[in-house]
Amino acid sequence: MKAIVNFLATAWIASGALLLGAPSLHAEPLVYVPLGSESKIAIIDAAKDQIIGIIDGLQAVHGLSGTPDGRFLIAGSYSERSVDITPVKPKSVSEDEHAAHHKAPSVQKEESDIALVSTVSVVQISDGEVVRTIDVPGAVHHVSVSPNGRYTAVTRPNEGGISIIDLTNFEIVGNISTGELPNYSVFSPDNKQLFVSNAGDGTISVINGESWVVEMIIPVGTSPEHIVLSKDGKILYVNNVDDGTVSVVDTILMRETKTMKMGSVLHGIDLSEDGSALFVAALGDDKITKVDLASESLQSVKLSPSPYHLATIAGTDKIYVSSSDEAKIWIVSQKSLELVGQIMIGGKGHQMVVMPGS
Repeated sequence: MKAIVNFLATAWIASGALLLGAPSLHAEPLVYVPLGSESKIAIIDAAKDQIIGIIDGLQAVHGLSGTPDGRFLIAGSYSERSVDITPVKPKSVSEDEHAAHHKAPSVQKEESDIALVSTVSVVQISDGEVVRTIDVPGAVHHVSVSPNGRYTAVTRPNEGGISIIDLTNFEIVGNISTGELPNYSVFSPDNKQLFVSNAGDGTISVINGESWVVEMIIPVGTSPEHIVLSKDGKILYVNNVDDGTVSVVDTILMRETKTMKMGSVLHGIDLSEDGSALFVAALGDDKITKVDLASESLQSVKLSPSPYHLATIAGTDKIYVSSSDEAKIWIVSQKSLELVGQIMIGGKGHQMVVMPGS
C-alpha cells in the first residue's frame, strides 16, 4: 500500500500522487502534522511556514513519531477494527509476511481475548510509501521512538497499556499493562527507560527498556497526559490536564519534586531547543505559557480558540501550536511569545513531528 503524497504549490489545491523531494533540500526542518479524522498528514516547510505536501490514506492518524535517521514516520491509528479483518497489504511486503504480521497470535502475544485492533504504519519519508503495517490491540493514541531508532512505543488508552514494536523486524516485543488510560510516552536518552503517563490514575509508569517490565510507578497530578523529557534525561515535565499543573519529576530520585500551576485544561508541552524554557498550552484558558526554568518566571500569551498540541521547531525561534477547534496552526516566537503568523491545515492537528533539515 502506498500513502498518496501530494505536493502543493499552496495548501490543499492539488490532487494526484507526486514523489516527496529529498529532505536535504530544506535548510530548516519539515514538520509533519497528523490530521486525525481527515486521515492525512500535512507536511510543512518550517522555513516558509507553508504546507508543501500531504500524505494521504492513513486512517484516523493521531499519534506520530519519526526515526532518528530521518527515514521513517511511525503513524498510529485511532480507528479500531475486528481482529479478523486484515488491512490492505503494503506493496513492498510479500503475502506471507503480511499474513504473519496480521494474524491474531502475532497481535495478541500474552493477551488471548483481543477483539479489536488498530494499525501502526511505517511510512518511508522519501516517497510516502507505507513499508510495513503492524496490528496492535485497541486504538493508538500517541507514538514515540527510542533515541537509537530500535523501538517504537504506542499508547493504547482503551486497553490500559502500551505496545513495543522492534523496528528491525517490525515485530511486537511486548504488550504491557501500565495503568488506566495511558496517554503519552518518552524514552530516556540512553534508551534504558520508557516513561508513560497514565491519565486515569494520576501516575507515570517507568518501564525497563530491555526487559519491558514496569519497574516503578510515580504519583503525579490529576490526569497526566503530555510529557517531555530534558535532553539529559534527568527531569520529566508532566502536564496534569485536570488540575492545571505541571509536575516536575526527578528521574534520578524517581519522584515529583515540584508542582507548577499553569491554568485550566492543559494539553501540549515542549521545551526550548536549549532546554532553558518550557512551553505549555492551556486549552481551557486560551493561552500558552512560557516558563523560564532558571527563574521560574511565567509569561503568557492569548491564543483563541483552544490551543492544543504544540512543538518547538529546532533551529528556529518558532513554536507551532494547533487549535482544538479550528483547522490551523499558530506560529509563535519562542523568545517573545509574539504571534507571528498562522497556517491553515485543513483539519485538527495532533502529535506534530519535527524532522531536522540539512
